[in-house]
Amino acid sequence: MQIIKDQQLIENTWSFIEDDAPLPAGDITVSLPRWLSEKEELLQRSGRTGIRLVPGDQTESLCADFDKIDLIELDFPIFGDGRLFSVARLLRSRDAYRGEIRAVGQYLPDQVFYLSRVGINAFDLSSQNDADLVLAAMSQFSVRYQASTN
Repeated sequence: MQIIKDQQLIENTWSFIEDDAPLPAGDITVSLPRWLSEKEELLQRSGRTGIRLVPGDQTESLCADFDKIDLIELDFPIFGDGRLFSVARLLRSRDAYRGEIRAVGQYLPDQVFYLSRVGINAFDLSSQNDADLVLAAMSQFSVRYQASTN
């Protein structure tokens, strides 16, 4: 499976692990509740660790752990739920997270330009999204009226 990261098509080495699944080796993301309850065990395993956030997750508890988190995935349950736009903006501006922030789930190619403006720098293509449409959407507008994180 491929993703778009920093406007380049690359292979995805990450897997999301459900809360009740055993922890494998390799690059994984887990839910925020699992990270908070199993942080020490997650940090002892081989492979990189990331967090998957859903709308309503509170990110303040992650700030002290940013040096241990290689990826933050924002899981859009439906394309009309804009709460994760705000989460991405806060992670970049208020919390100064500099790692990868990846959109997963039900975002639309029409939203990609705006998602990148709030700090998302990677896009999962496992849903219905086409790589060419997503890449084209990133440069859809040449004039920007407001400041952004990039």
